[in-house]
Amino acid sequence: MSAMWNPDKRHSDRERWICVYPAYINSKKTIAEGRRISRDKCVENPTHQEIRDVLAAAGMKVGVENKYYSRETSKEILYRGRIRVQLKSDDGSPCNPDFPTRDSVLEYVGKMIPKLKTRSQKPGSSDQSQAQQQQGGGGRKKGKGGRR
Repeated sequence: MSAMWNPDKRHSDRERWICVYPAYINSKKTIAEGRRISRDKCVENPTHQEIRDVLAAAGMKVGVENKYYSRETSKEILYRGRIRVQLKSDDGSPCNPDFPTRDSVLEYVGKMIPKLKTRSQKPGSSDQSQAQQQQGGGGRKKGKGGRR
């Protein structure tokens, strides 16, 4: 019975903060798999660290929890993590007028994650790895010796 809504909880209590899982803004997911906003406002494979960084930079009160999303099929550590965000003050008014709703937070995160430095460096490094593969580096070599 303790999991039920309690009128004694204030908006500043962490249990009242909204939850944001990376799957909510993952453009690779379908709505059935847990995506919450339109695909054009999402990013490809966001992590809970990226979500935390974006929201903390926006001045939001953020907490990280070591939880899996129930609809996530992969149990890899990469998909683990849930972000809690305080949306309202104890008087019921939004903490940040720019983010009055859960959807406004999700859309902001989806817009800002591609602008992170860690994201802007990734395309350059993938171009280098593709060039190495085209040059023949990293593939299996033919010849004597068999398996090692």
